[in-house]
Amino acid sequence: MSSPLIHISKLRKVFLTDEMETHALADIDLDIQKGEYVCISGPSGCGKSTLLAILGLLDTPTSGEYMLNGRSVANLRMNERARIRNREIGFIFQSFNLIGDLTVIENIELPLSYRGLAPDERTQRADAALERVGLMHRRNHYPSQLSGGQQQRAAVARALAGDPAILLADEPTGNLDSQNGEAVMDLLKDLHANGSTICMVTHDPRYAAHAQRNVQLFDGKLVAQPVKL
Repeated sequence: MSSPLIHISKLRKVFLTDEMETHALADIDLDIQKGEYVCISGPSGCGKSTLLAILGLLDTPTSGEYMLNGRSVANLRMNERARIRNREIGFIFQSFNLIGDLTVIENIELPLSYRGLAPDERTQRADAALERVGLMHRRNHYPSQLSGGQQQRAAVARALAGDPAILLADEPTGNLDSQNGEAVMDLLKDLHANGSTICMVTHDPRYAAHAQRNVQLFDGKLVAQPVKL
């Protein structure tokens, strides 16, 4: 088997305050292979979002090893971490994080502009991503003119446009009703079937069941990694 896309070993995260220290993550070992669909599940406060933030280079561990695409990220400078986030990691957030005064197509093109891509290439990539999520007919609309499910599809398109090595989805159905939630999960399933590597956080077992593998956390510790047969 080839080297994993993501490899973490003995990873720990401790938050310190004047009164106490909180062990958010304790000795986590996890590999994610290219093309896998992994779900990190567990109750609120168990460390799911903390782990996802570390995987997405939005936070740093207290100790332990993290390798992304065969490269250690422990000693990367801030600008290097930002470059990797922009080029190798696609984020899908619960709150969509779309900019209200930009159209859908402008929201998708914005992260690409930070790479210095030519306008024509940005638009081509954005339109291709919108086609994949079935939202081309809304490309010139503003977020406020979209339903919640459409806003999340736009957020997925923004993540896809950069052709990331991995998609990180943090409770992507959290602000959606059950029908739109299932539609977004079906979209992620289709993206995985077409080769995308996905790591999703959820507390809902219905959505966790969509993944190939479920990594369960409890009180900051990994308690099970059942594989779907």
